Amino acid sequence: MAATNDYNVISEKRNIWKVIAASSAGTLIEWYDFYIFGSLATIIATQFFPKGNETVALLSTLATFATGFIVRPFGALVFGRVGDVIGRKYAFMVTLLIMGVATTAIGLLPNYESIGVLAPILLLLLRLLQGLALGGEYGGAATYVAEHSPDKRRGFYTSFIQTTATLGLFVSLGVILITRLILGEEDFKDWGWRIPFLLSVILVIVSYVIRRKMEESPVFLQMKAEGKASKRPLHDSFMQPENRRLVILSLLGATAGQGVVWYTGQFYALYFLQTSLRIDFVIANQIIAVALLLATPFFVVFGALSDKIGRKPIMMAGCLVAALSYYPIYKAMAFYSGWNPADPLAPAMNPNATMLTLLIFIQVIFVTMVYGPIAAFLVELFPTQIRYTSMSLPYHIGNGVFGGLVPFIGTALVASTGNMFAGLLYPIAIAVMTFIIGTIYIKENRDIKWHP
Repeated sequence: MAATNDYNVISEKRNIWKVIAASSAGTLIEWYDFYIFGSLATIIATQFFPKGNETVALLSTLATFATGFIVRPFGALVFGRVGDVIGRKYAFMVTLLIMGVATTAIGLLPNYESIGVLAPILLLLLRLLQGLALGGEYGGAATYVAEHSPDKRRGFYTSFIQTTATLGLFVSLGVILITRLILGEEDFKDWGWRIPFLLSVILVIVSYVIRRKMEESPVFLQMKAEGKASKRPLHDSFMQPENRRLVILSLLGATAGQGVVWYTGQFYALYFLQTSLRIDFVIANQIIAVALLLATPFFVVFGALSDKIGRKPIMMAGCLVAALSYYPIYKAMAFYSGWNPADPLAPAMNPNATMLTLLIFIQVIFVTMVYGPIAAFLVELFPTQIRYTSMSLPYHIGNGVFGGLVPFIGTALVASTGNMFAGLLYPIAIAVMTFIIGTIYIKENRDIKWHP
């Protein structure tokens, strides 16, 4: 009997790692696809918008970038319903294919000089498809892994899914840097920027083949077998008062702050280095890439820690420390950048890359605190029959709207005020709001049991 139990434990562990590997591979590729656009924003601005005003072109590109985030909640509703009615696996197979087609198409899209105003319109439509796909992907992957995980290890196992967003950004930066270094600056700006988009088709095919072999979530199958599946997950998620209250609380008291901390520490930091501090494109991307690589293991550290002390204390601490630290950190970034306030449009001279990397690394640690435990937190908050739908909407509003608007709002505030630090007001305000609401109203659910 003991030998049989040992075998079952080993078999379960092998299965969960297969689930994590397959889910993470696909989710990483979707994040890679989604973030190439943001990583190449300064170049895309010159390709798809009229020349003449650099700031207007960049803001137009960031607005297009933001639409992909804004539409993510609609993807969450569409594919959340599919995932709760048909199955988790089917939903994120479809989202993977949509994302791959849209990303590859951006790499083939003619620029403004070739087709005029049609270029930014088509770019916007493809960006909307990317947002819809990602809106359905994350909730499915997080739910799928959580429902395969042992009750007391959900924070640890789901934290590997949490690494994929940052790793996807890291991979996108790595591919862009390698392509840029191989081709040279001129060829990369002219046509080489398309290569990272076109590589997506290979990654998507590989991930699709891996995901086809996966089985459906055991918790979902049990629910279906018992006849407890929801026939109206959208209605049950948002029209029932108690569940609607949980959706609103999880948005304002968790995902909104998590979203702004995530995008400030990574994307806005990149824009700040390039546009405000005028640091060279390659150096800025190298700084971000190294900081991301060094900090990524902490997603797992804080995910595992949340199994012991709870999701809420770690996430709330991350929001608070980020809000208190952003202003001095960005002041220090300006100091170590070599930026000359007497000539603010001149390129930064001799930036201290080591100190800048450290300052970005600290910001990404804040990211790992708020993001590492949040998948487990969200899946534990809602019942199985409406879990995919209910968790996806607040996650994607928090990240897609509150978080996705950080680069655009931050850049716009800097442009309108002339103060390079004005862009920090928005993420600080949202992080403080989340800390207050989350601390007072959010309930800890890490001890909830799904398995006998």
